[in-house]
Amino acid sequence: MATSAITHSLPAATGFAHTLRIFHKETKYEFLKLMRTKSFSLATIGFPVMFYVLFGIANRNAYAGNIHIAKYMLGGYACFGLIGAALFGIGVGLASELAAGWLELKRASPMPASAYLFAKCASAVAFGIIIVSILTAVATTFGGVSLSTIELAKMLGMTIAGSISFASMGLLLALLVPANAAPGIVNLIYLPMSFLSGLWIPIRFMPHWLQSFAPALPTYHLAQLMLSIFGYGDSMSLATHWNTLIGFTLLMLGLSWLVFHRREQNA
Repeated sequence: MATSAITHSLPAATGFAHTLRIFHKETKYEFLKLMRTKSFSLATIGFPVMFYVLFGIANRNAYAGNIHIAKYMLGGYACFGLIGAALFGIGVGLASELAAGWLELKRASPMPASAYLFAKCASAVAFGIIIVSILTAVATTFGGVSLSTIELAKMLGMTIAGSISFASMGLLLALLVPANAAPGIVNLIYLPMSFLSGLWIPIRFMPHWLQSFAPALPTYHLAQLMLSIFGYGDSMSLATHWNTLIGFTLLMLGLSWLVFHRREQNA
């Protein structure tokens, strides 16, 4: 006696909506993971805000020519904060996950690998926006800083661009640096670059021999793009700063691809 098979049509497992849900969920849980990791979230958000409270608000009535020091420092510490979120969130976090074999587990799942990287980058952008938003609230409330709606919108847009750019650097560091050494090495790169680029104090107050290092650093070009929103940029054209930042991003991504491809061949 023959039995007929009953079949049911299953919903397609692929498609744009399905892929979008994967990206959304991966990004959501990556962000929640970072937010619940207090050693990351409190330090990443707290340090730039604390430094601005100590040094920015103290200079609320100080001017250097036509430059309002508290407003200048808002741009500098905004860059300092978003760079830290990108380098530590991706450079340190991804290095730890690579060492723990988490990436291999993710790649064995049906999830697209691009969703994993997108979630890392999107979370860095989200933390950058949070940091800049808090700094802006502190600056306008206690620092005597006035911002127009256009300036605020440009700051947030620059935060997104800067976070993506330095996320590429974090990716390269994660592929090159051992997990246990990653926090120290990131600090050795991040802190001197921030100081030499004038993110903490106006670069014009530094010795001339130190000022000459700044144009070679990507942090400097990001800072000048941010400061140009307030009319505080240097004499270089904005196109030069944009081209340098874009070139730096492409270089980091290219080197990351080469390093990852080399690791895959040697595995």
